[in-house]
Amino acid sequence: MTTKDTGRPAAAAEIEAEIQRIQSLCLDDLRSLWREVFKRDVPKALTRDLLVRIIIWHIQEHAFGGHDRATLKILESYAKGRPGDAQRPRYLKPGTEIIREFQGERHTVVVTAAGFRWRDGDYPSLTAIARIITGTSCNGPRFFGLRMGGMSEPTAAAEPGGAGRQKPAKGHKKPAEAHT
Repeated sequence: MTTKDTGRPAAAAEIEAEIQRIQSLCLDDLRSLWREVFKRDVPKALTRDLLVRIIIWHIQEHAFGGHDRATLKILESYAKGRPGDAQRPRYLKPGTEIIREFQGERHTVVVTAAGFRWRDGDYPSLTAIARIITGTSCNGPRFFGLRMGGMSEPTAAAEPGGAGRQKPAKGHKKPAEAHT
């Protein structure tokens, strides 16, 4: 995103204001904005939430740059159906949101400098949070979809105890999302 009069990159505050504006738009206005930004019709399968995320990503990408090479390599590996070929990032930056749906409830964890914040509480690890959510002992990074388990499907590995179990745990089998 550049300012119209100078052509210089927009300030972070301007981008944040634009993000807030986009998040408040109704579906028809989002579709109009999509056509304006991408110069094509909106794919029918995209929900309002995905429209917002994609448009906001596009703005941030133009203002701050896109993914680094390591991330692009991981994404390319997943696109080819070979997630094991890619090296996983080792660290999550403070401010990153990890979103996981479990048994119909959406859980959002924010990475902090000291650990993780979930439901106004601070925790030293994802495992501590996953244990509270599931009521069982499980691998937190695996539960939140940050690490592959023993099963071939990432969605099954994201379930508590997914690795080494014959039957996946009940509940939604939706992998977690991470947002920075």
